[in-house]
Amino acid sequence: MDEGRLVLVATPIGNLGDLSPRAAEALRCADVVAAEDTRRTGTLLAHVGSEAPMRSYHEHNEAVRGAELLDRVAAGEVVVVVSDAGTPGISDPGYPLVREAVARGLAVESIPGPVAAIHALVLSGLPPDRFAFEGFLPRKAGARRTRLAELAEDPRTLVFYVAPHRAGEDLAALAEVLGPKRPAALARELTKRFEEVRRDTLAGLAEAFAEGARGEVTVVVAGAADRDPAEFGADELAGRVRGLIASGMDKKAAIAEVAKVTGVAKREVYQAVLDA
Repeated sequence: MDEGRLVLVATPIGNLGDLSPRAAEALRCADVVAAEDTRRTGTLLAHVGSEAPMRSYHEHNEAVRGAELLDRVAAGEVVVVVSDAGTPGISDPGYPLVREAVARGLAVESIPGPVAAIHALVLSGLPPDRFAFEGFLPRKAGARRTRLAELAEDPRTLVFYVAPHRAGEDLAALAEVLGPKRPAALARELTKRFEEVRRDTLAGLAEAFAEGARGEVTVVVAGAADRDPAEFGADELAGRVRGLIASGMDKKAAIAEVAKVTGVAKREVYQAVLDA
């Protein structure tokens, strides 16, 4: 019996021409294709002439379906995993399956291809040498501020995925906590006909997309740089304090921490909180 293996295949994020010959061959030779959305993947399989059977594999059935898929690998089958677009495991189903396959000593393979985060990063015009991929921000305001407060002084370029209908809300939170003047870029509909990359400050992007955005959205934000204390506005100071409070820090300690990090006098930070 041939050795089974789990194969993660990156699929196009918009343009079918970006599917590699190796990825197409894997889709044609698979014993089964585990797909986030079988309808979308069905179109892709038809495009490459694959007749491989499909099984749904998404965040709601990962535990049960994952065990079934790995049993098939253990029995000698080739199980190919794809997401709707991009690389499985990057803000899409796949990581738990790889983790369990490794734990069981099963063979794991990855066929590289498009990743929206990388595509947006290189188009942003912001430093790509050191970056942090943060995926989707938490939906709840308190948890979102906490996450952003942790990133406020990170010197690396930051990359976020944003749901189209939440673009205005997420951009406003980014501007509030990271600073309205922070350089950023919003990339949408990457590799598609109406691809757009808007480069502006976070405040400018928040205003431009206040009502949301169409298509798949990736936001790239410049990392923190050495800043003069005078550059910190009241809204940003208050936003940072709120983020620390949301993470469990008491108000006095949060004000002191923001003052320490920014170099702004504690009384000014306190006043910013009062004004907000």
